Formats: sequence, C-alpha cells, structure tokens
Amino acid sequence: MADVHVRICEQEIIKYDLEIKALIQDISECTGPHNELTELNCKVKERFSRLRQRIQDLEQMGKEQDKESDKQVLLKEVEAHRKQMLSNQTAWRKANLASNLAIDKLEKEDLLNVGGTGARQRKMTKESLAQTSSDITESLMSISRMMSQQVKQSEETISTLSTSSRTVLETNEEFKAMTGTIQLGRKLITKYNRRELTDKLLIFLALALFLATVLYILKKRLFPFL
Repeated sequence: MADVHVRICEQEIIKYDLEIKALIQDISECTGPHNELTELNCKVKERFSRLRQRIQDLEQMGKEQDKESDKQVLLKEVEAHRKQMLSNQTAWRKANLASNLAIDKLEKEDLLNVGGTGARQRKMTKESLAQTSSDITESLMSISRMMSQQVKQSEETISTLSTSSRTVLETNEEFKAMTGTIQLGRKLITKYNRRELTDKLLIFLALALFLATVLYILKKRLFPFL
C-alpha cells in the first residue's frame, strides 16, 4: 500500500516539474504586457508551492520505510528533486530578467515611434481642423434651412388643427340639437302609449258593463221567479 502512495507522489513531482519548465519557457518568450508576465509568475509560484509540498511528503515516506535500503533510495530521490527545484528557480529568475528587458525595449521603441510621427500628426491635425470647420459651417447652414421648413410646416399644421377644431365644435352643436329632438320624440311616444292603454281599459270596462247588462236581462226573462 505504501508503494502505491510513493509512486503517486513521484508522478505528481514529475508533473509539477514539467509544468514549471513549460511556464518558465513562456516567461522567457513573453514580450508584454506586464500584466501577462505577472499572471505567468503567479502560476509558477503556485506550481512551486505544490512541488515543494510533494517533495516533503516523499521525504516523510522515505523516513517511514522499514527497509534501510528503500529508505536511502527515497531520500536520494528527494535530494535530487530538491536540486532540480533549485535549478528551476534559477532559470525562473533568468527568464524574468529576459522578459523585463524585452518589454522595456519595446516600450522605448514605441515612444520613439510616437515622437517621430508627432510632426506629421500635427500637420494632419491642422488640415483636418480646417476641413472640420468647413464641414461644421455647411452643417449649420443645412440645419438652418431644415428648421425654417419645420417652422413653416408647423404653421400649416396649426392652421389645419384650428379648422378641425371649429368643425368639431359645429358637429357637437348639431349632435346636441339632434339629442333634443330625440328626447322630445321619446316623450311623445311615451304619452301616446299611455293614452292607448287608457283607451283599451275604457273599452274593456264598457264591454264588461254590456255583458253584465245582457246577463241581467236574460236572467230576468228566463228565471222571472228568482
């Protein structure tokens, strides 16, 4: 069981060592910006921390071996891994130095290029300012013409709205007159319906009186002794 843990620990040590070497190569080739270099260095620090911990774990496993021969073998491996880690740290410092020099050189070249093109840029700026001024004048004149047209359209719209308003008022008065006529017609119809009901009631009463009279006469003639 202990051999399995030893093999896993050795594999992880080799993995971290290879990752550190690859990151150091990336740092040596890094030409900026500085935040990219900082990010690479953070990754290297994290890998070194893991590698250091696994080397300590391997050393502890070696000390716990029952056989003296196995113990010596593992302790020698630990010593070799620590030497390799120190070698990687040296390479890491050199890579950072090379990267910083390359970044500084590129920044200086950029500054020189900017200075050389300054005169040309100033000349172009004057010409562009003159053209811009002409364009602005033309644009202002165009805007003035557009505003004049808008004012004229607004006046026509106000006139149209005024005419429409008078038409609406006149239509409203006509609706009021029609409403009065309709109400008068409703009153006349209601009055007529009431009169018609009264006439029907009088006719019904007259018929009832007539029938009562007829029945009385028939009763007297048919049953004179009653």
